[in-house]
Amino acid sequence: MTEYQPHELPLPVPSPASPSASSLTGKKHSITDFTISIPGSTIRTNTNTSTTTQHSIPRWNTLEFRLYAMVFVLVVPMMTRIPIKLSLPSHPNYWVYENRLSEGWFGHKVDNSDAQYRSFRSNLLPLLTLSSIYLILSHLFSRLSGPSPQKRVKFILGFSISMIILLHGFSSIKILLILSLNYYISKVPLHGGLKKFWPAVLIVLNMGVLFVNERNDGYKFGELHAALGRLDNWSGLLPRWHISFNITMMRMVSFGMDYLWREQNTNQEVLNISLPPEDYNYINYLAYCLYPPLYIAGPIITFNDFIWQIRNPTSISTKSKISYGIRFLFSILTMESVLHTMYVVAIKDTKAWQGDSPAEMSMIGFWNLVVVWLKLLIPWRFFRLWALLDGMDPPENMIRCVANNYSTLGFWRSWHRSYNLWVVRYIYIPVGGSKNTILATALVFTFVALWHDLSFKLLAWGWLVSLFILPELSARKVFKESKYGQQWYYRHLCAIGGVFNILLMMSANLVGFVLGLEGMKVLLVELTSTISGWVFMVFASCCLFVAVQVMFEYREEERRRGIDRRC
Repeated sequence: MTEYQPHELPLPVPSPASPSASSLTGKKHSITDFTISIPGSTIRTNTNTSTTTQHSIPRWNTLEFRLYAMVFVLVVPMMTRIPIKLSLPSHPNYWVYENRLSEGWFGHKVDNSDAQYRSFRSNLLPLLTLSSIYLILSHLFSRLSGPSPQKRVKFILGFSISMIILLHGFSSIKILLILSLNYYISKVPLHGGLKKFWPAVLIVLNMGVLFVNERNDGYKFGELHAALGRLDNWSGLLPRWHISFNITMMRMVSFGMDYLWREQNTNQEVLNISLPPEDYNYINYLAYCLYPPLYIAGPIITFNDFIWQIRNPTSISTKSKISYGIRFLFSILTMESVLHTMYVVAIKDTKAWQGDSPAEMSMIGFWNLVVVWLKLLIPWRFFRLWALLDGMDPPENMIRCVANNYSTLGFWRSWHRSYNLWVVRYIYIPVGGSKNTILATALVFTFVALWHDLSFKLLAWGWLVSLFILPELSARKVFKESKYGQQWYYRHLCAIGGVFNILLMMSANLVGFVLGLEGMKVLLVELTSTISGWVFMVFASCCLFVAVQVMFEYREEERRRGIDRRC
Protein backbone atom coordinates (compact mmCIF):
# COMPACT_ATOMS: atom_id res chain seq x y z
CA MET A 1 0.00 0.00 0.00
CA THR A 2 1.43 3.38 -1.00
CA GLU A 3 2.14 5.69 1.90
CA TYR A 4 1.91 9.39 1.07
CA GLN A 5 3.55 12.31 2.75
CA PRO A 6 1.00 14.65 4.37
CA HIS A 7 1.11 17.18 1.53
CA GLU A 8 0.96 14.42 -1.09
CA LEU A 9 -2.34 12.94 0.01
CA PRO A 10 -4.52 12.68 -3.10
CA LEU A 11 -7.87 14.38 -3.20
CA PRO A 12 -10.65 11.83 -2.61
CA VAL A 13 -12.73 11.16 -5.69
CA PRO A 14 -16.19 9.98 -4.59
CA SER A 15 -17.93 7.08 -6.24
CA PRO A 16 -21.63 6.32 -6.34
CA ALA A 17 -22.73 5.77 -2.78
CA SER A 18 -22.22 2.32 -1.38
CA PRO A 19 -23.06 0.09 -4.33
CA SER A 20 -23.84 -3.48 -3.46
CA ALA A 21 -21.16 -6.09 -3.73
CA SER A 22 -23.02 -7.75 -6.54
CA SER A 23 -23.09 -4.55 -8.55
CA LEU A 24 -19.37 -4.18 -8.06
CA THR A 25 -18.59 -7.67 -9.26
CA GLY A 26 -21.43 -8.28 -11.67
CA LYS A 27 -22.22 -11.58 -9.90
CA LYS A 28 -25.42 -12.82 -8.29
CA HIS A 29 -26.20 -11.95 -4.70
CA SER A 30 -24.41 -13.76 -1.89
CA ILE A 31 -24.04 -13.70 1.89
CA THR A 32 -21.34 -11.03 1.56
CA ASP A 33 -23.96 -8.49 0.44
CA PHE A 34 -25.05 -8.17 4.08
CA THR A 35 -21.88 -6.12 4.63
CA ILE A 36 -22.14 -2.64 3.18
CA SER A 37 -19.76 -1.92 0.31
CA ILE A 38 -17.62 1.18 0.06
CA PRO A 39 -16.07 3.03 -2.88
CA GLY A 40 -12.66 1.61 -3.75
CA SER A 41 -13.35 -1.84 -2.28
CA THR A 42 -12.95 -3.65 -5.61
CA ILE A 43 -9.71 -5.63 -5.93
CA ARG A 44 -7.59 -4.13 -8.69
CA THR A 45 -6.16 -6.32 -11.42
CA ASN A 46 -2.61 -5.25 -10.55
CA THR A 47 -2.97 -6.23 -6.90
CA ASN A 48 -0.12 -8.11 -5.29
CA THR A 49 -2.55 -10.58 -3.71
CA SER A 50 -1.62 -14.08 -4.77
CA THR A 51 -3.78 -15.96 -7.21
CA THR A 52 -4.24 -18.72 -4.65
CA THR A 53 -5.71 -16.30 -2.13
CA GLN A 54 -8.03 -14.69 -4.66
CA HIS A 55 -9.39 -17.98 -6.02
CA SER A 56 -9.26 -20.28 -2.99
CA ILE A 57 -11.75 -23.15 -3.00
CA PRO A 58 -14.87 -22.39 -0.89
CA ARG A 59 -14.96 -24.27 2.41
CA TRP A 60 -18.65 -23.72 3.23
CA ASN A 61 -19.65 -27.31 2.34
CA THR A 62 -16.69 -29.07 3.97
CA LEU A 63 -17.09 -31.24 7.06
CA GLU A 64 -15.12 -28.67 9.09
CA PHE A 65 -17.54 -25.85 8.31
CA ARG A 66 -20.60 -28.05 8.75
CA LEU A 67 -19.38 -28.63 12.31
CA TYR A 68 -18.92 -24.88 12.69
CA ALA A 69 -22.50 -24.39 11.49
CA MET A 70 -23.72 -26.76 14.21
CA VAL A 71 -21.83 -24.72 16.81
CA PHE A 72 -23.52 -21.54 15.51
CA VAL A 73 -26.96 -23.15 15.63
CA LEU A 74 -26.42 -24.17 19.26
CA VAL A 75 -24.45 -21.23 20.69
CA VAL A 76 -25.99 -18.10 19.10
CA PRO A 77 -29.49 -18.82 20.54
CA MET A 78 -27.83 -19.32 23.95
CA MET A 79 -26.15 -15.92 23.64
CA THR A 80 -29.57 -14.38 22.98
CA ARG A 81 -31.48 -16.37 25.60
CA ILE A 82 -29.17 -15.44 28.51
CA PRO A 83 -29.76 -11.64 28.48
CA ILE A 84 -33.48 -12.13 27.79
CA LYS A 85 -33.69 -14.39 30.86
CA LEU A 86 -31.82 -11.80 32.96
CA SER A 87 -34.39 -9.18 31.85
CA LEU A 88 -37.51 -11.04 32.94
CA PRO A 89 -39.57 -9.58 35.83
CA SER A 90 -39.19 -12.94 37.58
CA HIS A 91 -35.40 -12.54 37.87
CA PRO A 92 -34.21 -11.72 41.44
CA ASN A 93 -32.25 -8.64 40.29
CA TYR A 94 -35.12 -7.14 38.24
CA TRP A 95 -36.24 -4.79 41.04
CA VAL A 96 -32.75 -3.22 41.20
CA TYR A 97 -33.03 -1.64 37.74
CA GLU A 98 -36.80 -1.63 37.17
CA ASN A 99 -37.04 2.13 37.80
CA ARG A 100 -34.73 2.75 34.82
CA LEU A 101 -37.13 1.12 32.36
CA SER A 102 -39.75 3.03 30.36
CA GLU A 103 -43.02 2.09 28.71
CA GLY A 104 -42.32 0.59 25.30
CA TRP A 105 -44.13 -1.01 22.38
CA PHE A 106 -46.93 -3.61 22.63
CA GLY A 107 -47.04 -3.53 26.43
CA HIS A 108 -43.34 -4.28 26.86
CA LYS A 109 -40.90 -2.26 28.94
CA VAL A 110 -37.99 -0.67 27.06
CA ASP A 111 -34.48 0.02 28.32
CA ASN A 112 -34.20 3.63 27.19
CA SER A 113 -31.68 4.47 29.90
CA ASP A 114 -28.72 5.21 27.63
CA ALA A 115 -28.68 9.02 27.52
CA GLN A 116 -26.92 9.26 24.15
CA TYR A 117 -29.34 7.04 22.26
CA ARG A 118 -32.35 8.37 24.21
CA SER A 119 -31.52 11.85 22.92
CA PHE A 120 -31.52 10.65 19.30
CA ARG A 121 -34.59 8.43 19.77
CA SER A 122 -36.60 11.25 21.37
CA ASN A 123 -35.60 13.76 18.70
CA LEU A 124 -36.00 11.53 15.66
CA LEU A 125 -39.27 13.18 14.55
CA PRO A 126 -37.84 16.76 14.79
CA LEU A 127 -34.74 15.57 12.91
CA LEU A 128 -36.92 14.04 10.18
CA THR A 129 -38.81 17.34 9.94
CA LEU A 130 -35.61 19.40 9.77
CA SER A 131 -34.03 17.12 7.16
CA SER A 132 -37.20 17.13 5.04
CA ILE A 133 -37.41 20.93 5.06
CA TYR A 134 -33.74 21.19 4.12
CA LEU A 135 -33.96 18.64 1.29
CA ILE A 136 -37.09 20.24 -0.19
CA LEU A 137 -35.51 23.71 -0.14
CA SER A 138 -32.18 22.36 -1.42
CA HIS A 139 -33.74 20.64 -4.43
CA LEU A 140 -35.96 23.65 -5.21
CA PHE A 141 -32.97 25.98 -4.98
CA SER A 142 -30.87 23.73 -7.25
CA ARG A 143 -33.60 23.70 -9.90
CA LEU A 144 -34.09 27.45 -9.79
CA SER A 145 -30.43 28.50 -9.60
CA GLY A 146 -28.96 25.85 -11.88
CA PRO A 147 -25.60 24.08 -11.40
CA SER A 148 -23.78 26.97 -9.73
CA PRO A 149 -21.32 25.87 -6.98
CA GLN A 150 -21.06 29.43 -5.61
CA LYS A 151 -24.84 29.79 -5.25
CA ARG A 152 -25.13 26.33 -3.70
CA VAL A 153 -22.49 27.17 -1.08
CA LYS A 154 -24.36 30.37 -0.22
CA PHE A 155 -27.62 28.42 0.14
CA ILE A 156 -25.91 25.89 2.44
CA LEU A 157 -24.43 28.70 4.52
CA GLY A 158 -27.75 30.55 4.79
CA PHE A 159 -29.62 27.44 5.92
CA SER A 160 -26.75 26.47 8.25
CA ILE A 161 -26.83 29.83 10.06
CA SER A 162 -30.60 29.54 10.50
CA MET A 163 -30.22 25.97 11.74
CA ILE A 164 -27.57 26.68 14.40
CA ILE A 165 -29.63 29.63 15.67
CA LEU A 166 -32.58 27.23 16.03
CA LEU A 167 -30.42 24.56 17.67
CA HIS A 168 -28.26 26.73 19.92
CA GLY A 169 -29.98 30.10 20.21
CA PHE A 170 -27.63 32.93 21.12
CA SER A 171 -24.87 30.37 21.67
CA SER A 172 -24.55 30.34 17.88
CA ILE A 173 -22.63 33.62 18.32
CA LYS A 174 -20.00 31.71 20.32
CA ILE A 175 -19.73 29.06 17.61
CA LEU A 176 -19.29 31.64 14.85
CA LEU A 177 -16.65 33.50 16.89
CA ILE A 178 -14.63 30.30 17.44
CA LEU A 179 -14.93 29.34 13.77
CA SER A 180 -13.86 32.81 12.64
CA LEU A 181 -10.87 32.85 14.98
CA ASN A 182 -9.75 29.45 13.69
CA TYR A 183 -10.13 30.60 10.07
CA TYR A 184 -7.82 33.57 10.53
CA ILE A 185 -5.31 31.56 12.58
CA SER A 186 -5.24 28.89 9.84
CA LYS A 187 -4.43 31.52 7.20
CA VAL A 188 -1.63 33.23 9.14
CA PRO A 189 1.47 33.50 6.88
CA LEU A 190 4.13 31.09 8.15
CA HIS A 191 7.88 31.52 8.01
CA GLY A 192 10.90 29.43 8.95
CA GLY A 193 10.68 26.40 11.21
CA LEU A 194 7.13 27.19 12.33
CA LYS A 195 5.81 25.57 9.14
CA LYS A 196 7.10 22.17 10.25
CA PHE A 197 5.33 22.29 13.61
CA TRP A 198 2.19 24.13 12.48
CA PRO A 199 0.05 20.96 12.07
CA ALA A 200 0.77 20.03 15.70
CA VAL A 201 0.08 23.63 16.78
CA LEU A 202 -3.29 23.60 14.97
CA ILE A 203 -4.36 20.32 16.60
CA VAL A 204 -3.19 21.34 20.10
CA LEU A 205 -4.94 24.73 19.80
CA ASN A 206 -8.19 23.11 18.75
CA MET A 207 -7.96 20.47 21.48
CA GLY A 208 -7.42 23.38 23.85
CA VAL A 209 -10.66 24.94 22.59
CA LEU A 210 -12.52 21.70 23.43
CA PHE A 211 -10.98 21.70 26.91
CA VAL A 212 -11.89 25.35 27.59
CA ASN A 213 -15.41 24.79 26.22
CA GLU A 214 -15.85 21.87 28.62
CA ARG A 215 -14.39 23.63 31.65
CA ASN A 216 -16.64 26.65 31.12
CA ASP A 217 -19.75 24.59 30.29
CA GLY A 218 -20.09 26.31 26.94
CA TYR A 219 -19.57 29.80 28.47
CA LYS A 220 -22.28 32.05 29.91
CA PHE A 221 -23.03 35.56 28.65
CA GLY A 222 -23.94 36.55 32.19
CA GLU A 223 -20.35 35.95 33.28
CA LEU A 224 -19.18 38.67 30.88
CA HIS A 225 -21.72 41.23 32.09
CA ALA A 226 -24.91 41.01 34.12
CA ALA A 227 -26.85 42.83 31.39
CA LEU A 228 -26.00 40.02 28.94
CA GLY A 229 -27.45 37.35 31.22
CA ARG A 230 -30.77 37.47 29.36
CA LEU A 231 -29.06 35.97 26.32
CA ASP A 232 -28.49 32.78 28.30
CA ASN A 233 -32.25 32.33 28.65
CA TRP A 234 -32.64 31.35 24.99
CA SER A 235 -30.14 28.65 24.19
CA GLY A 236 -32.10 26.80 21.50
CA LEU A 237 -33.19 23.19 21.16
CA LEU A 238 -29.69 21.89 21.97
CA PRO A 239 -28.43 24.19 24.73
CA ARG A 240 -25.22 22.26 25.38
CA TRP A 241 -23.67 23.11 22.03
CA HIS A 242 -20.15 22.30 23.22
CA ILE A 243 -20.97 18.59 23.66
CA SER A 244 -21.07 17.96 19.90
CA PHE A 245 -18.51 20.63 19.02
CA ASN A 246 -15.71 18.03 18.83
CA ILE A 247 -17.04 17.04 15.38
CA THR A 248 -16.85 20.69 14.27
CA MET A 249 -13.33 20.90 15.71
CA MET A 250 -12.21 18.16 13.30
CA ARG A 251 -13.53 20.16 10.36
CA MET A 252 -11.68 23.22 11.62
CA VAL A 253 -8.43 21.23 11.68
CA SER A 254 -9.16 19.74 8.24
CA PHE A 255 -9.52 23.18 6.69
CA GLY A 256 -6.33 24.44 8.32
CA MET A 257 -4.26 21.40 7.30
CA ASP A 258 -5.58 21.20 3.74
CA TYR A 259 -4.87 24.90 3.28
CA LEU A 260 -1.39 24.55 4.81
CA TRP A 261 -0.39 21.61 2.60
CA ARG A 262 -1.61 23.39 -0.51
CA GLU A 263 0.39 26.50 0.36
CA GLN A 264 3.56 24.56 1.25
CA ASN A 265 3.63 22.24 -1.72
CA THR A 266 5.43 23.19 -4.92
CA ASN A 267 4.86 19.91 -6.79
CA GLN A 268 2.74 20.80 -9.82
CA GLU A 269 1.15 17.34 -10.01
CA VAL A 270 -0.08 17.61 -6.42
CA LEU A 271 -1.25 21.19 -6.94
CA ASN A 272 -3.35 20.01 -9.86
CA ILE A 273 -5.38 17.68 -7.60
CA SER A 274 -5.70 20.27 -4.82
CA LEU A 275 -8.28 23.04 -4.76
CA PRO A 276 -7.55 26.45 -6.29
CA PRO A 277 -6.33 29.02 -3.71
CA GLU A 278 -9.54 31.04 -3.99
CA ASP A 279 -11.60 28.06 -2.76
CA TYR A 280 -10.06 28.37 0.71
CA ASN A 281 -12.31 31.31 1.52
CA TYR A 282 -14.44 32.23 4.52
CA ILE A 283 -17.83 31.39 2.96
CA ASN A 284 -16.71 27.92 1.82
CA TYR A 285 -15.14 27.35 5.24
CA LEU A 286 -18.31 28.20 7.18
CA ALA A 287 -20.52 26.20 4.78
CA TYR A 288 -18.21 23.21 5.27
CA CYS A 289 -18.07 23.43 9.07
CA LEU A 290 -21.84 23.92 9.43
CA TYR A 291 -23.15 21.72 6.56
CA PRO A 292 -26.59 20.70 7.96
CA PRO A 293 -26.69 16.93 7.24
CA LEU A 294 -23.27 16.33 8.83
CA TYR A 295 -23.14 19.11 11.44
CA ILE A 296 -24.40 17.28 14.52
CA ALA A 297 -22.59 13.92 14.35
CA GLY A 298 -20.82 13.48 11.03
CA PRO A 299 -19.68 11.41 9.18
CA ILE A 300 -16.54 13.50 8.86
CA ILE A 301 -15.51 14.65 5.40
CA THR A 302 -12.37 16.64 4.60
CA PHE A 303 -12.59 20.24 3.40
CA ASN A 304 -11.02 19.36 0.04
CA ASP A 305 -13.48 16.52 -0.52
CA PHE A 306 -16.49 18.65 0.47
CA ILE A 307 -15.67 21.50 -1.92
CA TRP A 308 -14.70 19.05 -4.66
CA GLN A 309 -18.13 17.41 -4.41
CA ILE A 310 -19.83 20.81 -4.45
CA ARG A 311 -18.05 21.57 -7.73
CA ASN A 312 -18.43 18.02 -9.11
CA PRO A 313 -21.77 16.65 -7.81
CA THR A 314 -21.70 12.91 -7.15
CA SER A 315 -24.03 10.70 -9.16
CA ILE A 316 -25.93 8.61 -6.60
CA SER A 317 -28.52 6.20 -7.99
CA THR A 318 -32.05 6.04 -6.61
CA LYS A 319 -31.53 2.31 -5.99
CA SER A 320 -28.51 3.03 -3.79
CA LYS A 321 -30.45 5.59 -1.76
CA ILE A 322 -33.41 3.25 -1.25
CA SER A 323 -31.09 0.37 -0.32
CA TYR A 324 -29.32 2.56 2.23
CA GLY A 325 -32.64 3.74 3.64
CA ILE A 326 -33.72 0.11 4.12
CA ARG A 327 -30.46 -0.62 5.97
CA PHE A 328 -31.17 2.34 8.24
CA LEU A 329 -34.70 1.11 9.04
CA PHE A 330 -33.45 -2.42 9.79
CA SER A 331 -30.82 -0.94 12.12
CA ILE A 332 -33.54 0.89 14.10
CA LEU A 333 -35.74 -2.23 14.29
CA THR A 334 -32.76 -4.29 15.50
CA MET A 335 -31.99 -1.73 18.21
CA GLU A 336 -35.61 -1.57 19.32
CA SER A 337 -35.78 -5.38 19.51
CA VAL A 338 -32.69 -5.44 21.74
CA LEU A 339 -33.89 -2.61 24.00
CA HIS A 340 -37.34 -4.18 24.43
CA THR A 341 -36.06 -7.66 25.34
CA MET A 342 -32.58 -7.20 26.86
CA TYR A 343 -32.23 -4.62 29.63
CA VAL A 344 -28.43 -4.90 29.70
CA VAL A 345 -27.77 -1.13 29.82
CA ALA A 346 -29.90 -0.72 32.95
CA ILE A 347 -28.29 -3.83 34.48
CA LYS A 348 -24.84 -2.41 33.77
CA ASP A 349 -25.64 1.05 35.13
CA THR A 350 -27.10 -0.29 38.39
CA LYS A 351 -24.53 -3.11 38.73
CA ALA A 352 -27.45 -5.52 39.04
CA TRP A 353 -25.36 -8.64 38.48
CA GLN A 354 -25.30 -10.06 42.01
CA GLY A 355 -25.36 -13.84 41.85
CA ASP A 356 -24.95 -13.96 38.07
CA SER A 357 -22.73 -16.65 36.58
CA PRO A 358 -19.58 -15.86 34.54
CA ALA A 359 -21.52 -16.63 31.35
CA GLU A 360 -24.31 -14.23 32.34
CA MET A 361 -21.87 -11.44 33.24
CA SER A 362 -20.04 -11.92 29.96
CA MET A 363 -23.27 -11.67 28.00
CA ILE A 364 -24.17 -8.45 29.86
CA GLY A 365 -20.84 -7.04 28.67
CA PHE A 366 -21.18 -8.40 25.12
CA TRP A 367 -24.70 -7.09 24.54
CA ASN A 368 -23.72 -3.72 25.98
CA LEU A 369 -21.07 -3.56 23.26
CA VAL A 370 -23.75 -4.41 20.68
CA VAL A 371 -25.89 -1.55 22.03
CA VAL A 372 -22.90 0.82 21.83
CA TRP A 373 -22.38 -0.23 18.21
CA LEU A 374 -26.04 0.24 17.30
CA LYS A 375 -26.46 3.56 19.12
CA LEU A 376 -23.58 4.95 17.04
CA LEU A 377 -24.50 3.21 13.79
CA ILE A 378 -28.08 4.51 13.71
CA PRO A 379 -27.41 8.28 13.99
CA TRP A 380 -24.47 8.04 11.62
CA ARG A 381 -26.58 6.24 9.02
CA PHE A 382 -29.40 8.75 9.47
CA PHE A 383 -27.12 11.73 8.84
CA ARG A 384 -25.28 10.01 5.99
CA LEU A 385 -28.63 9.14 4.36
CA TRP A 386 -29.60 12.81 4.67
CA ALA A 387 -26.35 13.79 2.95
CA LEU A 388 -26.79 11.19 0.20
CA LEU A 389 -30.28 12.52 -0.54
CA ASP A 390 -28.65 15.96 -0.86
CA GLY A 391 -26.10 14.66 -3.37
CA MET A 392 -23.14 14.57 -0.96
CA ASP A 393 -21.33 11.24 -0.46
CA PRO A 394 -19.47 11.19 2.89
CA PRO A 395 -17.63 8.05 4.05
CA GLU A 396 -19.60 5.19 5.58
CA ASN A 397 -18.77 5.10 9.30
CA MET A 398 -19.59 1.48 10.14
CA ILE A 399 -18.67 -1.15 7.58
CA ARG A 400 -18.89 -4.42 9.49
CA CYS A 401 -21.05 -5.70 12.32
CA VAL A 402 -19.36 -5.34 15.71
CA ALA A 403 -19.39 -9.16 16.00
CA ASN A 404 -17.60 -9.61 12.66
CA ASN A 405 -14.11 -8.43 13.67
CA TYR A 406 -11.05 -10.47 14.62
CA SER A 407 -8.26 -8.02 13.77
CA THR A 408 -7.52 -5.05 16.03
CA LEU A 409 -6.25 -3.06 13.05
CA GLY A 410 -9.20 -4.05 10.87
CA PHE A 411 -11.64 -3.19 13.64
CA TRP A 412 -10.40 0.39 13.88
CA ARG A 413 -10.54 0.77 10.10
CA SER A 414 -14.21 -0.19 10.03
CA TRP A 415 -15.43 1.38 13.32
CA HIS A 416 -16.12 5.13 12.86
CA ARG A 417 -14.34 4.88 9.52
CA SER A 418 -14.55 8.56 8.60
CA TYR A 419 -12.88 9.39 11.91
CA ASN A 420 -10.20 6.79 11.20
CA LEU A 421 -9.54 8.30 7.77
CA TRP A 422 -9.25 11.75 9.36
CA VAL A 423 -6.83 10.52 12.04
CA VAL A 424 -4.66 8.69 9.49
CA ARG A 425 -4.53 11.74 7.19
CA TYR A 426 -3.89 14.43 9.78
CA ILE A 427 -2.07 12.64 12.64
CA TYR A 428 -0.82 9.11 11.87
CA ILE A 429 1.00 9.86 8.60
CA PRO A 430 2.42 13.27 9.67
CA VAL A 431 4.10 11.70 12.74
CA GLY A 432 5.71 8.91 10.74
CA GLY A 433 3.03 6.33 9.99
CA SER A 434 4.35 2.79 9.47
CA LYS A 435 7.92 4.07 9.76
CA ASN A 436 7.25 4.97 13.39
CA THR A 437 4.39 2.63 14.25
CA ILE A 438 4.57 2.50 18.04
CA LEU A 439 4.85 6.27 18.60
CA ALA A 440 2.28 7.05 15.90
CA THR A 441 -0.19 4.53 17.34
CA ALA A 442 0.27 5.81 20.91
CA LEU A 443 -0.25 9.43 19.81
CA VAL A 444 -3.28 8.52 17.72
CA PHE A 445 -5.11 6.70 20.51
CA THR A 446 -4.18 9.31 23.10
CA PHE A 447 -5.77 11.89 20.79
CA VAL A 448 -8.77 9.63 20.16
CA ALA A 449 -9.36 9.13 23.89
CA LEU A 450 -9.05 12.82 24.80
CA TRP A 451 -11.18 13.84 21.82
CA HIS A 452 -14.01 11.56 22.95
CA ASP A 453 -13.96 12.61 26.58
CA LEU A 454 -11.46 14.46 28.75
CA SER A 455 -11.53 11.71 31.38
CA PHE A 456 -9.18 9.10 32.80
CA LYS A 457 -11.53 6.27 31.78
CA LEU A 458 -11.21 7.10 28.09
CA LEU A 459 -7.49 7.84 28.42
CA ALA A 460 -7.03 4.38 29.97
CA TRP A 461 -9.02 2.96 27.05
CA GLY A 462 -6.75 4.73 24.53
CA TRP A 463 -3.58 3.42 26.13
CA LEU A 464 -5.03 -0.10 26.42
CA VAL A 465 -5.89 -0.10 22.72
CA SER A 466 -2.36 1.08 21.86
CA LEU A 467 -0.90 -1.80 23.88
CA PHE A 468 -3.35 -4.35 22.50
CA ILE A 469 -2.40 -3.55 18.90
CA LEU A 470 1.24 -4.53 19.53
CA PRO A 471 0.66 -8.34 19.72
CA GLU A 472 -0.99 -8.34 16.29
CA LEU A 473 1.77 -6.20 14.77
CA SER A 474 4.40 -8.53 16.24
CA ALA A 475 2.61 -11.67 15.05
CA ARG A 476 2.32 -10.29 11.52
CA LYS A 477 6.06 -9.74 11.39
CA VAL A 478 6.97 -13.16 12.83
CA PHE A 479 4.38 -15.30 11.01
CA LYS A 480 4.36 -13.72 7.56
CA GLU A 481 1.76 -15.01 5.11
CA SER A 482 4.36 -15.02 2.32
CA LYS A 483 6.39 -17.55 4.33
CA TYR A 484 3.79 -19.65 6.16
CA GLY A 485 0.60 -19.03 4.18
CA GLN A 486 0.69 -22.39 2.36
CA GLN A 487 1.09 -24.42 5.56
CA TRP A 488 -2.00 -26.34 6.71
CA TYR A 489 -1.74 -25.01 10.24
CA TYR A 490 -1.39 -21.32 9.31
CA ARG A 491 -5.13 -20.58 9.17
CA HIS A 492 -5.71 -22.24 12.55
CA LEU A 493 -2.76 -20.42 14.10
CA CYS A 494 -4.21 -17.13 12.83
CA ALA A 495 -7.60 -18.09 14.30
CA ILE A 496 -5.99 -18.56 17.73
CA GLY A 497 -4.47 -15.10 17.34
CA GLY A 498 -7.90 -13.80 16.35
CA VAL A 499 -9.41 -15.19 19.56
CA PHE A 500 -6.72 -13.43 21.56
CA ASN A 501 -7.40 -10.19 19.65
CA ILE A 502 -11.16 -10.38 20.28
CA LEU A 503 -10.66 -10.87 24.01
CA LEU A 504 -8.31 -7.88 24.13
CA MET A 505 -10.63 -5.67 22.05
CA MET A 506 -13.65 -6.56 24.17
CA SER A 507 -11.67 -5.80 27.34
CA ALA A 508 -10.54 -2.38 26.06
CA ASN A 509 -14.02 -1.39 24.91
CA LEU A 510 -15.69 -2.64 28.08
CA VAL A 511 -13.30 -0.41 30.03
CA GLY A 512 -13.79 2.60 27.77
CA PHE A 513 -17.49 2.53 26.94
CA VAL A 514 -19.32 0.11 29.24
CA LEU A 515 -18.01 -0.99 32.63
CA GLY A 516 -15.05 1.26 33.37
CA LEU A 517 -11.97 0.00 35.21
CA GLU A 518 -13.86 -0.99 38.38
CA GLY A 519 -16.60 -2.87 36.55
CA MET A 520 -14.04 -4.66 34.39
CA LYS A 521 -12.15 -5.67 37.52
CA VAL A 522 -15.32 -7.28 38.92
CA LEU A 523 -15.88 -9.19 35.66
CA LEU A 524 -12.28 -10.45 35.56
CA VAL A 525 -12.47 -11.60 39.17
CA GLU A 526 -15.66 -13.55 38.41
CA LEU A 527 -14.05 -15.15 35.35
CA THR A 528 -10.73 -16.10 36.95
CA SER A 529 -11.47 -16.83 40.61
CA THR A 530 -13.78 -19.83 40.19
CA ILE A 531 -13.64 -23.15 38.38
CA SER A 532 -16.90 -22.32 36.59
CA GLY A 533 -15.29 -19.09 35.39
CA TRP A 534 -12.32 -20.91 33.88
CA VAL A 535 -14.58 -23.54 32.32
CA PHE A 536 -16.62 -20.77 30.70
CA MET A 537 -13.45 -19.03 29.46
CA VAL A 538 -12.28 -22.22 27.73
CA PHE A 539 -15.75 -22.80 26.24
CA ALA A 540 -16.03 -19.16 25.09
CA SER A 541 -12.55 -19.27 23.53
CA CYS A 542 -13.47 -22.40 21.57
CA CYS A 543 -16.64 -20.68 20.32
CA LEU A 544 -14.63 -17.61 19.35
CA PHE A 545 -12.19 -19.87 17.47
CA VAL A 546 -15.11 -21.16 15.40
CA ALA A 547 -16.39 -17.61 14.86
CA VAL A 548 -12.97 -16.41 13.65
CA GLN A 549 -12.75 -19.29 11.17
CA VAL A 550 -16.12 -18.23 9.75
CA MET A 551 -14.93 -14.60 9.59
CA PHE A 552 -11.87 -15.76 7.63
CA GLU A 553 -14.02 -17.66 5.15
CA TYR A 554 -16.45 -14.74 4.86
CA ARG A 555 -13.57 -12.50 3.78
CA GLU A 556 -12.29 -15.20 1.42
CA GLU A 557 -15.74 -15.25 -0.17
CA GLU A 558 -15.47 -11.48 -0.62
CA ARG A 559 -12.12 -11.89 -2.36
CA ARG A 560 -13.55 -14.53 -4.68
CA ARG A 561 -16.09 -11.91 -5.68
CA GLY A 562 -13.38 -9.30 -6.26
CA ILE A 563 -14.02 -7.37 -3.03
CA ASP A 564 -11.44 -6.19 -0.49
CA ARG A 565 -12.92 -4.04 2.29
CA ARG A 566 -9.53 -3.87 4.07
CA CYS A 567 -10.98 -4.72 7.47
